[in-house]
Order: sequence, then structure tokens, then C-alpha cells
Amino acid sequence: MEIILITGGAGYIGSHIALELLKSKFNVFVIDNLSNSSTNSLNAVEKLTGKKISFEEGDIRNQDFLDQFFKIHSIDCVIHCAGLKAVAESIQKPYEYYENNIIGSLNLIKAMKNYSVKKLIFSSSATVYDENEKMPLFETSAIGQGQNPYARTKIMIDKILQDEVMSSSNWSIIVLRYFNPVGNDPSCLLGEDPKGIPNNLMPLINQAAFNTRKLTVFGADYDTPDGSAIRDYFHVSDLAIGHVNSVQKILQDKNDLKIFNLGLGQGISVLQLINIYQDINDIKFDYSIGDRRLGDLPICYAENKLAKQELGWQPIFTHHDMCK
Repeated sequence: MEIILITGGAGYIGSHIALELLKSKFNVFVIDNLSNSSTNSLNAVEKLTGKKISFEEGDIRNQDFLDQFFKIHSIDCVIHCAGLKAVAESIQKPYEYYENNIIGSLNLIKAMKNYSVKKLIFSSSATVYDENEKMPLFETSAIGQGQNPYARTKIMIDKILQDEVMSSSNWSIIVLRYFNPVGNDPSCLLGEDPKGIPNNLMPLINQAAFNTRKLTVFGADYDTPDGSAIRDYFHVSDLAIGHVNSVQKILQDKNDLKIFNLGLGQGISVLQLINIYQDINDIKFDYSIGDRRLGDLPICYAENKLAKQELGWQPIFTHHDMCK
């Protein structure tokens, strides 16, 4: 059976991908520097599947580490999830984002080329799209200049991959543009548990529900029905299954680069999601309304028909599932 490497595979998204790959009978290797994760997630995946994950701690910014890894291990396909991913943090720490996301990705591409591993699935983002585009966003929607350093790193890596496919033979690359993954595996052994202050909505809601942190909604004066921003929140397990479908496709396809949106295909506001969370879990908590965050759009949601047609992907979890 093919061996799939997940960079950043101990993180929230990477660990859910590892779970679904093992369920689909792929072998999984994970490398992660554990800067915002721990091996607890991988232990949970092994417990859920009864299968072993090969793990090596390391940093993709270290070219020697990557070269040595690919020299020793035979890899059929790489899922590249390693990267810093918080919009607000990227504005505070731009250098760290460019160094980690751009240099790390270049190092990975170089190592893959050196050892003839030419199948890559890249975790991109809806933040690459132009802020003035009409909704929903298609894969053909215009790419923007990037409203923040995080978005600019994703745009740059997208372009690097497109240029690499044009200049070098035998590459098969799938770029998955995520919208807003939330929730956790129904077993509740996996979840989003970032170190420090969370940058994503659902762990902030969780902490507010258990009185460990105050929740602030950033902006309630957008031109939306309730004033809060609208996003395409979809279940992380659906996202993980999208990666399994992508692996199956990339192992069979001819050399090419293809782009797919992964999202539920409909928007829901931040306040609506908070209300669903409180209703479905029968719990109440306070939150405050703050100023808009720099770089946030009022509305953003996906057109996901292409992923359904070409990957055979169909999101099955509802907003109630995500919150429960």
C-alpha cells in the first residue's frame, strides 16, 4: 500500500487527515516540529484505527533534515499541511510567516525533486481570492494581492507550484483551497487544541463555554443580516475525506496541477454559529463585540461543485454536527 507523508501531520487538520487515510488503508508517515501541536493527536489516531503512524520530529525549514528524510524513506505522495495559518498573527509576525511558509515549502519541493517524489497535495486557503470577487468563490475567481502576510504566503506558494509544474516534468499537484474547517472527529478523541491563545473561532467558543477565556466577536457592523461576518464553516472530517479523495485521484492521474475549493458551499454568520453551539449543547456563555480585525472580509463562501464532480467529494456534516 502507498505511503503518504503529511507535513504538519500532528496538528488539528493533519491528524484528522491521518485518521481518514489510515481508515482508507494507506500507510501514513508524519513529520512535524510540534510548535503548535503534540504527539497526543497521533496517539489518538492510532487508538482509533489500531494502526501505527510513523513519526519523525523535524522542521521543514531545515533542508538537511528533509534531504535525509527522503533519502531514507520511500514516499509515494506528500500532503503539505505544515505552515503558520492565523491571519491576525501574521500581521504581528510577518517575518515568521514568510520564513516558515515560503522557505519551508521551497525546501520541501527541493527535497522532493532530489528524490523523485513528484506527487503533492498542498493545503491552500480561500484567502488567496481577491477581496472584491462576488460570492460564491469559484476556483477560477480572481486571485488577489493578499490582505495580510498569511494570505500572501499562500498566493506565493500557489504561484511557485504552478511555475514548477510548467518548468519540470512529471509533477502531479493538487491545490486544495480550504474555507473554514471546524469541529472534530465524532469520537471526540481528536480536536482543535492549539497552544496559547487560539486564532480560530471554534476553540475560542469552547473556551468561552467552559469559562477559561472571554470570547470577542470581531465586528458586528458588517453589511450582513446580523452584522457579524459570514464564513463557510465546514467539518474537519469532511475536509480530511477530501484529502483521501485527492490522494486517490493524484495516484491515478496524469501529470498536471489541479485546484479545488473545499467548503460547505454556503455561508453562516459568526453569531449564528455561536447560537447553534449554545442551543445544540444546551449551554450559555457571555461574549463581547469588538472592532473588526484588519484583513477580515464581511462575506466569504465557496462554490464546491468542482470538488464534487472531479474528486467525488460530498460534505456530509451539518453546522449542528460541527458544534456538537
